[in-house]
Amino acid sequence: MTDGDLGAIRVDHFYPHPPAKVWRALTEPELMARWLMPNDFRLEVGHEFTFTTDPRPNVGFDGVVYCRVLEIEPRKLLRISWSDRKKADWTVSWRLEGEGRGTRLFLDHEGFDPDDAAQQFSRRIMGGGWRGTIPAKLAEVLAELP
Repeated sequence: MTDGDLGAIRVDHFYPHPPAKVWRALTEPELMARWLMPNDFRLEVGHEFTFTTDPRPNVGFDGVVYCRVLEIEPRKLLRISWSDRKKADWTVSWRLEGEGRGTRLFLDHEGFDPDDAAQQFSRRIMGGGWRGTIPAKLAEVLAELP
């Protein structure tokens, strides 16, 4: 994430696995649940699904993220909407690029209102996850896949 981009979280991470393997981890619901959150995802444009996690009442989050699949380019791009249905309507995109024998994965979580203190708080909290815990969990899942 660049310091000047208050409207987005941007992450660039390299995985020593081919794009097909990374794509599986990004799009198979049971694998996605292991590195992100439990879900009822389907790889189908227009499919509405949810991620579920622990509620955070102190910030008004009930633990459910409402999503819809917006765009798919197999082994290249997955774009979804991401909303709490109260104050946030964001877009999350994962873009894969082969690099040597591995994959460069770009994540963009966009749509944060730079003038909304609550959204900027969410951007900071989620940015830490997207840059830290999430890539580490995804790396663990990838290492276990054949």
